[in-house]
Amino acid sequence: MSNVQRRDVLIGSALAAAAVAAAKPALAGDPSFMNNVPDPLLAADDLPTFKFALEKSEGKVIGESSGKEATVKQLPISKGIAGVSMRLEPGAMRELHWHATAAEWAFVIEGGVRTTVIDPQGRAETNEFEPGDIWYFPRGHGHMLQCLGSQPCHFILIFDNGYFSEFGTFSITDWIGHAPKTLLAKNFGVPAATFDSFPKTEVYFARGAIAPAQPAPPLQGVNLPPQTHKYRLLAQEPHGVYKGGREWRVDASRFPISTTVTGVILDLDPGALRELHWHPNADEWQYVIDGRVSVTLFGSHGRFRVETLEKGDVGYIPQGYGHSIEMLAIRLRAS
Repeated sequence: MSNVQRRDVLIGSALAAAAVAAAKPALAGDPSFMNNVPDPLLAADDLPTFKFALEKSEGKVIGESSGKEATVKQLPISKGIAGVSMRLEPGAMRELHWHATAAEWAFVIEGGVRTTVIDPQGRAETNEFEPGDIWYFPRGHGHMLQCLGSQPCHFILIFDNGYFSEFGTFSITDWIGHAPKTLLAKNFGVPAATFDSFPKTEVYFARGAIAPAQPAPPLQGVNLPPQTHKYRLLAQEPHGVYKGGREWRVDASRFPISTTVTGVILDLDPGALRELHWHPNADEWQYVIDGRVSVTLFGSHGRFRVETLEKGDVGYIPQGYGHSIEMLAIRLRAS
C-alpha cells in the first residue's frame, strides 16, 4: 500500500480453515501514530493481547438475527479498525442507517444479501450478494441490508475506525421515533396522525415477510451513482497462487469506490505459513472463518507474542509490527 489513507482487508482459508484480516493505517481512529505519540498500550514491556473471541461474545440478538462487534472496547489494541459479525434470519433487515465516522466494507460468508445505498446526491444503488462477494459504503452514505431467500445469511463488516460501534449508528426509526409529530408532519407534508403507529425506539433489525425476488423500483426512478458498491471477489481468479496457499486481493485499482479498505482472501493449506512480514502503512484486522491459525506479533526490543485463533476469533496487527500467520494441521482422531 502506498497511500497512507488506505486500510486493507485480508481473508484467508485452508481446506477446512479460513482467516479474515483487514488492515488500515492509523488515521481517523488512531491519530497518535501520525503525531509520533507513543501508544501506552504498545509501549509497555510486554505486548498486549491481539485476540478476541468475537463469536463467543454476547452482542445484540433480536429473534434469530444478531450482531457481534470487536472495537477498542472489546480489543483495546484495535484502534484503527472495528469489525462486526452479523447474521440475518429470513425476512429480516438491518434497517436504513448511516455512519458519520466510519466507512463500511463487508464480505459475505453464507446466504444471500440485498443492499440499497444512497449517496449524498440522492443517487441510489440496489445490489444482491452471494458468498464471496463484497460491498463498500463510504462514510455518511445511508444503506440497508436485507436477507434474501429462505435461508439465513452471515457476513463480516469492517469499519475503518476502531472506535466506531455498530450499535451507535444513525438509524431511521431512532430519528423518526424521537422527533415531534408536528415536525415530521411539516417535513413530509402529511398529517401528524400518520406517525401514530411508527416505532418509538430504534428497531435495528426489522423482521417480516421474506424479501421478494425482485426489489421494488425506486419511487423517483433509477438514478445510479457513478461507481458501483459491489465487487465479486471470489468470482475472480486468485491474485496469486503459491506453495501452500492462494490469495485473492482487491484494492481501489479493481474496486474504485473502496478508497479506505483493501481486502484479501488468504487460503492456506494445513501447515502452510504466510511468511514473516509487516505493513509500513496499514493495520491488519483478522477473522477466522474456519479452522485454527497461529499468529505471531513482533514489536522490537525482543517483544514477541503468539496467539492461536480459532473459528470465529479475530486478531489485530498494528501497522509496522512484524507478524506471520501459520495454518495449524488438522488433527484426526483414531476411531
